[in-house]
Amino acid sequence: MSTRRRAYLGLGSNLGDRLHLLQEAVARLDHLPDTRVIACSSVHETPPWGYAEQPVYLNMAVILETTLSPEALLTATREIESALGRQRTLRWGPRTIDIDLLVVEGETRNTPELQLPHPHITERRFVLEPLAEIAPDLLIHGRTVRAWLAALSNEPPDA
Repeated sequence: MSTRRRAYLGLGSNLGDRLHLLQEAVARLDHLPDTRVIACSSVHETPPWGYAEQPVYLNMAVILETTLSPEALLTATREIESALGRQRTLRWGPRTIDIDLLVVEGETRNTPELQLPHPHITERRFVLEPLAEIAPDLLIHGRTVRAWLAALSNEPPDA
């Protein structure tokens, strides 16, 4: 029997009907085999990160309960992105939908395809703010999401 674990995901969209794309991605995540969405943050409008010359994003966080392995979950999220029109062209560029695996309970990875926890999670306010709504006490590298967000809040907004 596969272990049921929690997976924490970050979702973002800055092309097309952003809110609809986020809602559709959540619905598709909820229909994955042996997976259910157990919590969703509110939607946050945020400036782009990395490549600045693009539209603003809508971002949110989601918690899943799943028996899928991190690799199977990554494959499934990429299939959802593709089905919703995601084209991987410019790194950190505009996209219809982006689904990032942030943390999978009890799992670490460091491969070219998958790094867990996500390598930039503690640097990105657009990830930490929605995640703090639904999992403030989640530990990442020995600190809670709440503590990582507080550390960012002590820096200038553009840091």
